[in-house]
Amino acid sequence: MLPGTVSVVVPALLVDEVDVSWIRGVAGVLLIACGLALFAWTVSLFVRIGRGTLAPWDPTRRLVAAGPYRYVRNPMITAVLTVLVGEAVLFASAALAVWCALFFAINSLWFVLYEEPGLERRFGADYREYRRRVPRWLPRFRRA
Repeated sequence: MLPGTVSVVVPALLVDEVDVSWIRGVAGVLLIACGLALFAWTVSLFVRIGRGTLAPWDPTRRLVAAGPYRYVRNPMITAVLTVLVGEAVLFASAALAVWCALFFAINSLWFVLYEEPGLERRFGADYREYRRRVPRWLPRFRRA
């Protein structure tokens, strides 16, 4: 419910006029599609590997470190941010760009202050090792 509120309800309230150019339209739709695909992938990993959901009342029972979680610790947030950037591009909306930045700032604080300590309590040494190897937001691609 929260991703839908963040990426559909709030943007609908912020966009006051729709004037989409062809190029912005294609770029925006591509970004939105990529974000939605990444989001669906991360949710499916939570269900299949983690044996849980993104809902706080049904959290994952196992640490998920596969797929996009091999590269960043928070690809679900990356997915939502990609959708928001796509919407900002699609509608050429400064308000949506500001909302995207605010969403990122809120999540940065949330993950550092609440989510990561909670994951460390739940998964212990496995999470500490995962946190050591995998960056929070920006992937580290190593040469083979």
